[in-house]
Amino acid sequence: FDQSAPSIQALVVTGHGAVYAGSFGHGIFRTADRGETWVPVGGGVTDPFILSLAVAREGAVYAGTFRGGVFRSRDEGKTWQPLNEGLKRLEVKTLMAADDGLYAGTSDGVYRLNEPDDRWSVVTTGLDDVLVHALARSMDGTLYAGTSGKGILRFRRHSSGWVRMQQGLKNHEGMIENFIRVLAIDQDQNILAGTFDGGVFRSADGGLTWRPISRALPNDSIRGIVLLDQGLIVATGNGIFKTTDKGKQW
Repeated sequence: FDQSAPSIQALVVTGHGAVYAGSFGHGIFRTADRGETWVPVGGGVTDPFILSLAVAREGAVYAGTFRGGVFRSRDEGKTWQPLNEGLKRLEVKTLMAADDGLYAGTSDGVYRLNEPDDRWSVVTTGLDDVLVHALARSMDGTLYAGTSGKGILRFRRHSSGWVRMQQGLKNHEGMIENFIRVLAIDQDQNILAGTFDGGVFRSADGGLTWRPISRALPNDSIRGIVLLDQGLIVATGNGIFKTTDKGKQW
C-alpha cells in the first residue's frame, strides 16, 4: 500500500494461505507472502468500494461491493465476473460461505446463491428493505441475521420466515441495542454479537436471551470478532482486545 493507506473493510484467507483485502475506494489487494507485498487484483470489479469478501470451499473468491453487487474470481484474483442475477439491490454488506452454499446480506435482506445457474434467491420472507450487516449459521442450519435497526433475526430451517429475537440485546442501562455489526458462533454454539456502539453480547440459547460481556472494554464500537480455542479477540473503534474468561477481563 502507498503512504495514504486505504480503509480496509474486509479480509479473507484462502486455503493456500493467500490473503485478500477489500478496500473502500481502492478495490481488492492480494498477498501471497504473508503481507510483505500487496498486489491490486480487482480486474473486472466495476465498483472499487469493497464491503465484504468470502472464499468458497472450491477456492473461488467472492467480493461484495457498495454499489456493484457481487463479483467472483476463479483465477486467484486476476479476473472477476459480476454475479448479480436475482439480487434486488447491489449493496452487499456481508458474504458467508457455508456448507450449503454462499449467502449474501444486502440492503434488502438475505439471499442465497443457487448453483449451477448462478442466480440469487431470497432466503425467506421477513427482511424486506432491511439492511443486513452480519450473518451466522449454526450447526443445525439455523441462520442468524444482524441488522441495522432491527436487532437480530433468526430463520430455522422449515419454519415460515425470519423471526425477530424479541428479548433483544439489553445493555447495562437497560437500553436495547438494535444495530448489529458482527455475528459469530463459537464451538459450544454460543452466539456472539458485536454492536455498533453497545459492545459485545452472548447468547447461550439460540438467540432467545442475551448478556453483555464487554463491560470491561474501553470502546463499545465493535468491528470484528475472531474466535480462538481459549477465548475471543475483538476489534473495536479503539484497538484490539482479547478475553480468555468469557469477557470478565479484556
